Amino acid sequence: MALLITLITCFVIPFATSQTCQTPDDFVAATSPGHVIIGGLFAIHEKMLSSEDYPRRPEIQKCVGFEISIFLQTLAMIHSIEMINNSTLLSGIKLGYEIYDTCTEVTVAMAAALRFLSKFNSSREIMEFKCDYSSYMPRVKAVIGAGYSEITMAVSRMLNLQLMPQVSYESTAEILSDKIRFPSFLRTVPSDFYQTKAMAHLIEKSGWNWIGIIATDDDYGRMALNTFAVQTTANNVCIAFKEVLPAFLSDNTIEVRINETLEKIIAEAQVNVIVVFLRQFHVFNLFSKALERNINKIWIASDNWSTATKITTIPNVKRIGKVVGFTFRRGNMSSFHSFLQNLHIFPSDNNKVLNEYATLLSACAYVKDSDLSQCISNHSQGTLAYKVNKDIERNFSLRNDFLWNYTEPGLVHSIQLAVLALGYAIRDLCQARDCQNPNAFQPWELLDALKNVTFTDEGNSFHFDAHGDMNTGYDVVLWKEIDGHLTITKIAQYDLKNDVFVITDQETKNEFRNLKQIQSKCSKECSPGQMKKTTRSQHICCYECVNCPENHYSNQTDMDHCLLCNNETQWAPVKSTACFEKEVEYLSWNDSLAILLLALSLLGIMFVLAIGIIFTRNLNTPVVKSSGGLLVCYVILLCHFLNFASTGFFIGEPQDFTCKTRQTFFGVSFTLCISCILVKSLKILLAFSFDPKLQNFLKCLYKPIPIIFICTGIQVAICTVWLIFAAPAVEENVSLPRVIILECEEGSILAFGIMLGYIAILAFICFIFAFKGRKLPENYNEAKFITFGMLIYFIAWITFIPVYATTFGKYLPAVEIIVILISNYGILCCTFFPKCYVILYKQETNTKSAFLKMIYSYSSHSASSLAMSHVSLDSSSSNITATNPSSGGRPAAWQESRDIRAQAFAHTRRENVASMSKTWPRKRISSI
Repeated sequence: MALLITLITCFVIPFATSQTCQTPDDFVAATSPGHVIIGGLFAIHEKMLSSEDYPRRPEIQKCVGFEISIFLQTLAMIHSIEMINNSTLLSGIKLGYEIYDTCTEVTVAMAAALRFLSKFNSSREIMEFKCDYSSYMPRVKAVIGAGYSEITMAVSRMLNLQLMPQVSYESTAEILSDKIRFPSFLRTVPSDFYQTKAMAHLIEKSGWNWIGIIATDDDYGRMALNTFAVQTTANNVCIAFKEVLPAFLSDNTIEVRINETLEKIIAEAQVNVIVVFLRQFHVFNLFSKALERNINKIWIASDNWSTATKITTIPNVKRIGKVVGFTFRRGNMSSFHSFLQNLHIFPSDNNKVLNEYATLLSACAYVKDSDLSQCISNHSQGTLAYKVNKDIERNFSLRNDFLWNYTEPGLVHSIQLAVLALGYAIRDLCQARDCQNPNAFQPWELLDALKNVTFTDEGNSFHFDAHGDMNTGYDVVLWKEIDGHLTITKIAQYDLKNDVFVITDQETKNEFRNLKQIQSKCSKECSPGQMKKTTRSQHICCYECVNCPENHYSNQTDMDHCLLCNNETQWAPVKSTACFEKEVEYLSWNDSLAILLLALSLLGIMFVLAIGIIFTRNLNTPVVKSSGGLLVCYVILLCHFLNFASTGFFIGEPQDFTCKTRQTFFGVSFTLCISCILVKSLKILLAFSFDPKLQNFLKCLYKPIPIIFICTGIQVAICTVWLIFAAPAVEENVSLPRVIILECEEGSILAFGIMLGYIAILAFICFIFAFKGRKLPENYNEAKFITFGMLIYFIAWITFIPVYATTFGKYLPAVEIIVILISNYGILCCTFFPKCYVILYKQETNTKSAFLKMIYSYSSHSASSLAMSHVSLDSSSSNITATNPSSGGRPAAWQESRDIRAQAFAHTRRENVASMSKTWPRKRISSI
């Protein structure tokens, strides 16, 4: 059962008369009969006239404020429909239209939607309510409009009831792409998602990051604001303030909110770029008041007002600053231009809006073109006392250019595309139907055809995507003053798919470059070598500039953080704009310290050669023979030579070979040296020892060649194991900030320590043996000098350990070289220099007779000392006995015993001296 809803509302006719509406037909702005009727919704008037803050009666008030630009959009729809009717696209089928004025009010638009949904061939005030509208036949088949997203959404929800196609030419709210909530809605313009994305891209490309935004307090403004906020955040752009204005001029608070917004703009002095999502009448009022306050900014215009002549003709509007806007792609306007030129001959029957324009034009017949728009708007605010000028044709012909100047090509092209899409969809449906019959198809069938339609206009192909959008792209326009007139100039195109601006000429590039020169930032730009440090937690665009720390750099302006250099191979000073390669350093041959150490090594080698020459020329002298023989001396000198030569492996660029060679070469040669000195110390102690037990022990121990081979062989084994399992290798030390130290990594610190520790053990044994023989004949006493040499070695290497552990850098090898030189020089000097001194400067003591005399003297002294020690021992025993009370006091016996012992000791001493006199020169001296 159908429920009849009677539409009893009465509308005030929105044109310049004082009469109230008598019938709902008075609400129709323009109409034309046809086989297929298309509805139209246009906000021809900018607001409803009301003396109250809010409605008190359910009636629609009178609409005032005639909008020239919207009137032109209405003419564009009429012209497009007439173009189709005069073409062969719909042969035999005529398109009609019913166009309604929404007065920029949702309630008025919804009332018009009710009339669209009313049943065909019945009273326009009756609409049937059904559970299934598949066979329902409304009066119109489709609707073009509305322009504002807020109105479009309300109307679309009503049209969804019958799935009546609604094609908008200007509503860009992103939510309208949702086909679940708005299944019957389509549009010939892109979604605001792309517009906000393009704006954010332009702002980021221009180097601005501190902007303001002004939007309307409706679904369109709020969604645009939210989407734009997301896009700007993705492009590191911050919004300094967000101002929202009432959506409708009928709101009495709009003046207050505009003033508050301007105060905010003035307060945020650093904001020089403002994005505006407002309607034309909002921008008109905003700019008019901004000019009074001398506000000069860069304004980013949305497609709603970017090409609005009403705004560009505001007196002195050029003082407002630069305006960069986004508008829909334009098409061929020649046909519409001709239509406007011949508008005076267009039938005005059933076209109340055209009659109203004619009336207003007559009232402003003697007003200049620059003031004509304001005159028309002012006269449309109240009742006109004028009648239509009889010479209306003359008025139209004189004002043709006026209408053309107010034309917005992008919107006109979008309306043309909407009508063409409907025309091609109707053609597809009518190929198998008799569409001269109004009942040939239902609106939902036209919707299906419309979603799949593809058509061509001026060589370009158009179709609706899955969201019902026709992504035609944007033109970027700039308001420029040319010859004293403000002109809207296209400077680029925005490619939606690739998110790029297409710039065609050099002049346009210069315009973009000029835009970049204007700063709109919360903080000053951080130069390369600095990074941003945020000062306000809510905005990442407000920051301080701090220098990049060491080993960090920034090579661009306003970098969020400094980049880290490659710590292993690069470095950077504080506030650096680039990383620098670290210099590779090592103890090179031309280093001053290396040259000094090499000189000392060469000096040591020269000493070794000189000593070898001196000893060779004095082979048969007692001093040379007492040094252990020719072989031992030469082996020790060879070891010293090798030790001095090993320092060369510590200098120069480290190689794997030199790293493996230098420690083992030094360790083995130095061990061989200490082993030979150990044999000498053992031999000296054996030659001058008078203790039989010690002599027997030393005779068993003294095996020169085995001792040397065993001691050296152990070191060779240690070094071999070291080289096999943890061989030293070249390593890059990158721990220093600016240089790479090329050094030898020892492979195993344990093996290195064992090698040095083993040498230290041999040196300690040698020291003990030498210390015991320190009181030998002075002129030939090697033991004392060996003791000194070992002490120098210990002091040097004990000092080496902490110094080596705490030193780093290229001079680390120099530490070991110095210790090697000190220990080598110490042993060399203590071992050979005293002998060379005797050979060169005390030649009288370097004879066999002098040597024998010294031996006799030393032996006699040693024997006397031994005898006296025995006498002292016996005397001590006798004194103890004499004083002991238990001895019975027998002094005669004690005296006799003492004499006997003294005689025996004297005899023994004479025999020992005689024996030593005969045997020492032959046996002991040869062994020393």
